[in-house]
Amino acid sequence: MNNIIHLETIADMHKMLPQASMKHPLVAVVDFSKYEEQFNSGMKITLGFYSVMFKNFCANKMKYGHQSYDFDDGSLICMAPRQVIALDEPVEKKVDIKGWGIFFHPDLIMGTSLGKKIKEYSFFSYDTNEALHLSDKEKQILNEIVQKIDAELSENIDKHSQGLIVSNIELLLNYCTRYYDRQFITRKTANSDILAKVETVLTKYFQSPDLIEKGLPTVKYLADKVFLSPNYLSDLLKKETGMNAQDRIHYYLIEEAKNLLLSSDKGVGELAFSLGFEYPQYFSRLFKSKTGMTPLEFRNMN
Repeated sequence: MNNIIHLETIADMHKMLPQASMKHPLVAVVDFSKYEEQFNSGMKITLGFYSVMFKNFCANKMKYGHQSYDFDDGSLICMAPRQVIALDEPVEKKVDIKGWGIFFHPDLIMGTSLGKKIKEYSFFSYDTNEALHLSDKEKQILNEIVQKIDAELSENIDKHSQGLIVSNIELLLNYCTRYYDRQFITRKTANSDILAKVETVLTKYFQSPDLIEKGLPTVKYLADKVFLSPNYLSDLLKKETGMNAQDRIHYYLIEEAKNLLLSSDKGVGELAFSLGFEYPQYFSRLFKSKTGMTPLEFRNMN
């Protein structure tokens, strides 16, 4: 099925899951085991709301880069609104699909502390092949939070409902942040391979005509070269080196600029152009922000 189905509201999702009872217009908890046909259909959908989905079955063994997943029996995916979700392709033999999904509309968290910080949860923009793989203990902790949310949805809505539901969703996301940090650590070997590839890509780029012809490499360009999403790559680099992807690109730029300032007599304007800048003042401003000196001050003090 090539068509993409868009579900704008929680009510739209319930129409796709006719057996489900709608408990709240802005949030829902779904037990995937009750909807095996829908979640093993091969369809592609986009949502007008946030989703956190855990499944303990994958028809095909998924990969992280060229490395196998740490936990084959369960993965968690967080998706922001308007991202495409590809459900599993149908398989020949029937399989038991288990897991849960929590779906919440941006209106639910509007004006709350979670609404103000939702953009800080960068894993909502990771690709599906960068899913969070959970240990049994981690699964249990998240399951308990989801059960609390589901239990609250079963109560009559009152003035406390939204606060309790939102605070539990925020707790769930904070645990996801902790577990992603753990995953970056447990994938140390795989991460080292990626770091080496990033260094190779940047070194080659800064030595090629692309720098003049296309300008500085973007974070997306770098992420594409190592087959990761921009946010995942930035978070990985931040954990491993203390610099995100944009900082790493700027680090290479400044080091190259220092070499050129000390090894050539090029003026700042010509040097800026050779480093991919159309306007010299942009280069000078970035150089000073990173070194505390203008390019000429750096050249004169050496």
